[in-house]
Amino acid sequence: MSNIKKIQQAMLSEGLDALWLYDELDRLYASGFLTSDGAVVILPEKAYFITDSRYIEAARLEVRDAEVIMCTNTDRESDIIKRILNENGITELGVQDGSLSYREYLRMQGILDISFVPSQNITAALREIKERCEVDNIVRAQRIAEKALDFVLGFIKPGLTEREVTAEIEYQMTRNGAEGLAFETICVTGANTSRPHGVPSDNKLKSGDFVTMDFGCKINGYCSDMTRTVALGSVTGEMRRVYETVLEAQLAGERAAHAGVIGRDMDKAARDIIENAGYGEYFGHGLGHSVGLYIHESPNASPREGRPLPAGTVVTNEPGIYLPGKFGVRIEDMLHITKDGAENLTKAPKNLIIL
Repeated sequence: MSNIKKIQQAMLSEGLDALWLYDELDRLYASGFLTSDGAVVILPEKAYFITDSRYIEAARLEVRDAEVIMCTNTDRESDIIKRILNENGITELGVQDGSLSYREYLRMQGILDISFVPSQNITAALREIKERCEVDNIVRAQRIAEKALDFVLGFIKPGLTEREVTAEIEYQMTRNGAEGLAFETICVTGANTSRPHGVPSDNKLKSGDFVTMDFGCKINGYCSDMTRTVALGSVTGEMRRVYETVLEAQLAGERAAHAGVIGRDMDKAARDIIENAGYGEYFGHGLGHSVGLYIHESPNASPREGRPLPAGTVVTNEPGIYLPGKFGVRIEDMLHITKDGAENLTKAPKNLIIL
């Protein structure tokens, strides 16, 4: 079933006669075609993909299940949307309240002169469960990231800066076919590894330090996400103990993952390991988040998540311990949740690597 058909079924259950997709990635989800601007308008029995002259030729070749309409300087996107709604007698329009700016909301409400219905959750809920083709895109992106990691493990050496390693990771992903980054690459070393979302700097890699790399790329819009922490030269007893605790927690999180598990229970399985080792106060974020067209989707594996994880979702499993001013360790895989457990989509080694 096409994604537009899925959206139409969801609209029917919500009693919604029209939905305007404003968000760029939700337009991609519906149409299979990415544009920096445009709109998708979906009615119960038909759909429209509206774009401009920059994309029209490609859109007419690639967009399925929707009529492609070109907007111009005289026939603007808002004019086309208004005409579609008027021709079909639409009096209420579902809008993506989580993506639409207040300014655009006021502008479009003034032009269309109809009631807006908050409808962000229609596409968000559908995106939670991935079809196999979506999982395959995530896997392809992950394999590219793993090739980059393989190369960088031979590239890393003392004296390089965090920025230099970051640039090499990103170059290798692009060189191997990535269409873009899934998010801003994190590469930090030494005391900077105690910052879960540290920003790469001119800090130099030194023997005896950890290096944490958190990165991913996109294929057909779908993201990968992986973190590996490696050591340079040697590790102290404390560094090894923290690494092994994080790895044990990560494996516990994976064992707990299956369709129907409550997000906070999956988180607890990993968190208990870290707390029992005496590091509970140094694991401040949730165990994982769903991944798809967005790098952060729902549902999550976190202490606040009371919903079950459905079969088909892809969720990260990324416990960490962060000792301020000293060092930190995070290990992250992506898990495809199934009714029987979880398929680990990440194939990179996660034993302690000392370069």
